[in-house]
Amino acid sequence: MKTVFVIDDSGYMRSLIKNTLEKAGYQIVGEAGSGELAIDLCIGLRPDLITLDNILPDMHGLDILKAIRGEGVDSKVIMVSALGQASIVEEAIQLGALDYVVKPFESEDLIRAVSKMFVSNKV
Repeated sequence: MKTVFVIDDSGYMRSLIKNTLEKAGYQIVGEAGSGELAIDLCIGLRPDLITLDNILPDMHGLDILKAIRGEGVDSKVIMVSALGQASIVEEAIQLGALDYVVKPFESEDLIRAVSKMFVSNKV
């Protein structure tokens, strides 16, 4: 079973993402609502996939992505954010995110994006 770590400042959004992905057969191994906690947990857990919001109370998701990559965490990353401007999406992809889902989203869109990570990019 593929493991997923959920990073979002909204408890509601973390629950929505977790419930959606659990129903689709993924194992949620952790969650975080702040950047510092997210970085520490990702380094320790090394999940197959990370869903990453771009706005957290203590840092931006792109900074979290830079930090975990700098620590050698090679988990697949899907940005899940309300910020969908082309420049932000482009920077996220350049930093190693493999997809970008804009909030609000349909559950099927999130499942499709996550499934695509494991079909086209072998873990």
